[in-house]
Amino acid sequence: MDVKIESSWKEALKDEFTKPYFEQIAFFLKTERLAGKTIYPPGPLIFNAFQQTPFANVKAVIIGQDPYHGPGQAHGLCFSVQDGVPPPPSLINIYKEIQSDIGVEMPFKKGNLTYWAQQGVLLLNAALTVRANEPFSHSKIGWATFTDAVIQKVVEQKSGIVFLLWGKFAQEKQILIDETRHHVLKAAHPSPFSADKGFFGCKHFSKTNDYLIKQGQDPIDWKIS
Repeated sequence: MDVKIESSWKEALKDEFTKPYFEQIAFFLKTERLAGKTIYPPGPLIFNAFQQTPFANVKAVIIGQDPYHGPGQAHGLCFSVQDGVPPPPSLINIYKEIQSDIGVEMPFKKGNLTYWAQQGVLLLNAALTVRANEPFSHSKIGWATFTDAVIQKVVEQKSGIVFLLWGKFAQEKQILIDETRHHVLKAAHPSPFSADKGFFGCKHFSKTNDYLIKQGQDPIDWKIS
């Protein structure tokens, strides 16, 4: 796979791209395309999270599980959808918590979170691709090994990063994080099935900013630009 990824990430992750598991991901995706399968997000957007948030700029990490599998939704940023696509239910609940937490009016008809990414919020899905209309269809092809390596690089080479772990899946990544050097915030997943079990009221957005300010960093502007 000719990996089109932002240069600082390409350097940080260069060892991963030559490992057998990564070559297997590339082979799998090529095979899917040859079989006529539709894959989301489109090829140029698979590594969009890295493009929008260069390695040096990372301040916070939000971990998702799987890209959206409907047409026009996924664009390489977890929880985010492309312009013109209505925000999915989990994102609506994220907006509700932001509004409750810090009083920012959220645009409940817009779901593109690129502005967050450009401020240093790495919006990382554990799997970077999915087959159309088949959730978790690429979750076992090796992406977790790659994205775990991404988390480990951030943990090892940076300090003072806020990790927002929403739901059981994201919280399983806690073992990768050195909490003596980074800050972990945990809550229920914002899905409608679990948001009222600890996501609503978690105040993760103000807590993230409080921590960043204490680290001498600029806070995140959580509005949607």
